Amino acid sequence: MASKVFTDPEDVARLERWVEELATNARVRIHVAGDPPVEGVVMVTPTIQVFKDANDVEGINGTVKLEDPQQPGWSGVVWLGDIVRVEHLDSVTMGATKA
Repeated sequence: MASKVFTDPEDVARLERWVEELATNARVRIHVAGDPPVEGVVMVTPTIQVFKDANDVEGINGTVKLEDPQQPGWSGVVWLGDIVRVEHLDSVTMGATKA
């Protein structure tokens, strides 16, 4: 289940760009609509998957898991469909070698 699912080709392309942008081990600040930014290290390159929303509509979305070495035990999950901007805080960027 996902709160939002996407079927429009432009939305799907946007989700795919976030997957490319969020390389494993990248330290990032992710800006999401209506919430404060979330900062951390990308633990695993995200993938997009098929979900259903609360109305049983099928579409795609995905998540990215972040951890913060400054906060042991903390992790956060961000839905790709909620992302409006990604800031890279280190040199691991799109096109870099991924794990």
